[in-house]
Amino acid sequence: MPEPKRSLCPVACTLDLIGDRWTLLVIRDMMFFGKQRFEEFLESPEGISTNILANRLKLLEELGLAEKQPYSNHARRMNYHLTETGKSLRPVLKVITAWGLKHIANTQIPQSHLLDTSTSKATEP
Repeated sequence: MPEPKRSLCPVACTLDLIGDRWTLLVIRDMMFFGKQRFEEFLESPEGISTNILANRLKLLEELGLAEKQPYSNHARRMNYHLTETGKSLRPVLKVITAWGLKHIANTQIPQSHLLDTSTSKATEP
């Protein structure tokens, strides 16, 4: 049974799902940097801990924003990727990025790891 909503406000409800300090960063890594494996997420400069990462990946799966698939014969080795619902957050992340670049000094997009959005392939810096 889902938890009751604090209010009917869509901002509050969305923040209850993805508004913590790590969830959007994991989504960012999948969406813009092509990360799929647990170890790849750990390499992000923000330094997420393994227990928080495991929790967020599980949460994203439960929310229907990401799904996992095994990538080897080992049952615990998983690739994570965004569902269509997860991918629909792209405009939100782009607006947050643009706002941060405009209003927060010394921010930048790490070009060397960005994906070409039309091909989902890594771009050159």
